[in-house]
Amino acid sequence: MRRVTLFLNGSPRNGKVVAVYGTLSDLLSVASSKLGIKATSVYNGKGGLIDDIALIRDDDVLFVCEGEPFIDPQTDTRPPGGLLGSHTDWLTLNVGGRYFTTTRSTLVNKEPDSMLAHMFKDKGVWGNKQDHRGAFLIDRSPEYFEPILNYLRHGQLIVNDGINLLGVLEEARFFGIDSLIEHLEVAIKNSQPPEDHSPISRKEFVRFLLATPTKSELRCQCANLQGVKMLCSNAEGASLRLCNFEDPSGLKANLEGANLKGVDMEGSQMTGINLRVATLKNAKLKNCNLRGATLAGTDLENCDLSGCDLQEANLRGSNVKGAIFEEMLTPLHMSQSVR
Repeated sequence: MRRVTLFLNGSPRNGKVVAVYGTLSDLLSVASSKLGIKATSVYNGKGGLIDDIALIRDDDVLFVCEGEPFIDPQTDTRPPGGLLGSHTDWLTLNVGGRYFTTTRSTLVNKEPDSMLAHMFKDKGVWGNKQDHRGAFLIDRSPEYFEPILNYLRHGQLIVNDGINLLGVLEEARFFGIDSLIEHLEVAIKNSQPPEDHSPISRKEFVRFLLATPTKSELRCQCANLQGVKMLCSNAEGASLRLCNFEDPSGLKANLEGANLKGVDMEGSQMTGINLRVATLKNAKLKNCNLRGATLAGTDLENCDLSGCDLQEANLRGSNVKGAIFEEMLTPLHMSQSVR
C-alpha cells in the first residue's frame, strides 16, 4: 500500500497523509474529504499534472486544486500567513463551505456594477472576511452560486440537472447580476409546463371528490360533467359554476340524494338532471338550465333560482321555502310542484 501527503494547491502547510488505492477518482474523493474542497486535479511538487494513479509513488508530496493552475508553494511571491491569492489576480472564495477559485477580472469585468465587482475590484476592500486558508467568506448557497460564476467566466447560462432555476435567480438578484436575471426569467418561463385545459373523466372527478375532505373547498368551475353519476355524494359548499351536465347521447346526469348545501352552480347546463331528494339548501342556481329536471322531494330552501329555465321540471314534494323564482324564463305551473 502506498501513502502520500496531500496539500492544498500553493500551500506547504496542514498536509494530510492518506493511503492510495483504487483509481485517481478515488484519490480525488479522499482529497476532497480531507482538505474540505471539491478536488478536480492533482499536481506533483514540480507542477506536473497527474492523470494516472500509477504515476504516484510511495511518500510522494502532492498538491490538490479545484481546477486552478498549479501554484508553486516555494515561490518568493507566496503571500505571508498562507493567504493565497491576496497579492495575485487569483482569488479563492469560500461560498457556504465550498471553495471556488477564480480571477479578480472574472468577478469584476463582465458585471462592473454588481455586488461581486464592488467587493473585489480593489484589493483589501473585503477586509478580514477570510477563513484560515485565506479564502474570502461568502454566506450564500454554493449550488446556486456555481452557475453565476460560470456565467461571469464565459457569458453562458449553464445549470446542471437538479438545480432549481428559482434558486439561481435569487442569487443573481442578490449579487446584482442584471444581465443574468433576464436570461433566468426567460429560462424559468420556458421550463413551465403548458396549462392543461383538457377535461377530466367522470371516474377521475369522482375519485377526486371522494378524496376531498368535507371541510375543504372544492372548485370544478366550467367542468364538463356530461352524464355524471354522483348519487348520495357530498359536495357541500363546492363551486360548480358554468358546468355542463348534459350528455348529447341522452344520458342524464344523476345526483340523486346528493348533499349540495351551499353549492354554487350558477349558469350550469342541467337539462334532465336527476336531483331527486338532494339537499340544495342555500344553493346558487341562478340562470341554470333545469328544463325537464327531476327535483321531486328536493330541499331547495333559500335557493336562488332567478332566471332559471324550469320548463317541465318536476318539483313535486320539494321544499321551496325562501326560494327565489325571479326573472324565470318560463312560467312555473302548480302541477309541477303539487304532489
